[in-house]
Amino acid sequence: MKLINNQDVASLVKMDEIIDALENAYRAFFDGRAVCRPRIDIEIPGQRSDALYRWGSMEGGMLGGYFAIRCKSDMIFHEEKEGLITQEKYCVEPGTFCGFILLFSIENGEPLALINDGVIQHMRVAADGAIGIKYASRPDAKHIGLLGSGGMARDHLRAAVCVRDITSVSVYSPTRENRERFADEMSKELGVRVMPMDTPEKAVQGADILMGCTDSAIPVIKPEYLEPGQHVINIGGGGGIPSEIQSQITRFLRFGNTESPVGWEDQKFDDEHLTWRTRAGFSDSMRPSKKRAHREMGSSRLTYLSSIMSDEPFARSTSDITYSERGNLQGNQFHAVAGLVYEKSIAAGRGFEIPTSYFLQDIRN
Repeated sequence: MKLINNQDVASLVKMDEIIDALENAYRAFFDGRAVCRPRIDIEIPGQRSDALYRWGSMEGGMLGGYFAIRCKSDMIFHEEKEGLITQEKYCVEPGTFCGFILLFSIENGEPLALINDGVIQHMRVAADGAIGIKYASRPDAKHIGLLGSGGMARDHLRAAVCVRDITSVSVYSPTRENRERFADEMSKELGVRVMPMDTPEKAVQGADILMGCTDSAIPVIKPEYLEPGQHVINIGGGGGIPSEIQSQITRFLRFGNTESPVGWEDQKFDDEHLTWRTRAGFSDSMRPSKKRAHREMGSSRLTYLSSIMSDEPFARSTSDITYSERGNLQGNQFHAVAGLVYEKSIAAGRGFEIPTSYFLQDIRN
């Protein structure tokens, strides 16, 4: 069994490979060759009066491929930064996090790898954004208006340039030093002009692609930011897009929904994630969610990725405002990406070997 850390992942795979792996996984799902479930969260109050414990997992597998489950163990709390409420997390202590992917063979059940999920998480979310840009944005989109300058923002730019000829980016984040450093480093890395802006309004003005990539617990994309012809991506920013923005979007691209469990075929599952929590022990300061995760949007304005991959073009005019969202197919992503990383680690001789016998037993469970 392989133990593969974030440094190995970063050196083994490139963004265009992640994009290809996810597109292939989606095709397999649409063809009935792959299966997954929505993200499941379990929430329990901790000793901190303002924090809660959250266990999150998602899983899926594919014929001829692998099975994978991604797991996270987090302490969740909120804090205010420069007028914005952000959701923060840690494991053990601030600055450290626990997230991993377990990869298995579907041929004999063998545990194949345990992989840190940090790099994969950023890359797979950004690859989703790129797939949305590829199929739903204007083919001539060249300028990005970006809100956010963290890791997600970096990977979303890396992914966007894989699918569109991006020539310029305007970026805003509340801390001047962060946005200026981001602009300088990403300009050099991508060979694209990245310009720091001192207000979000300046950053989004004239954008062909509008990206909100932040850890804010409240929306950062405002209705007045939208312009005809834009494609919109929102990561973080309150976990969805407000109704006043939804009303302005004329075309929605949704990647898809997980299928219903066996015996529950009449129950539709389209929530991004499902949450179970203890009925006692929560306080108002913990900010537990009081509503369901956002679900399918768009009604008559909605197109599924499966239709586009079946050679039905995404019908959009030059003035349409488009928005892409994954739906709840996260579990279908990790077996594809982790399998790619595993195969590359074998070929390159990377990762630490753990005796597989440590994970086997002779007692029938």
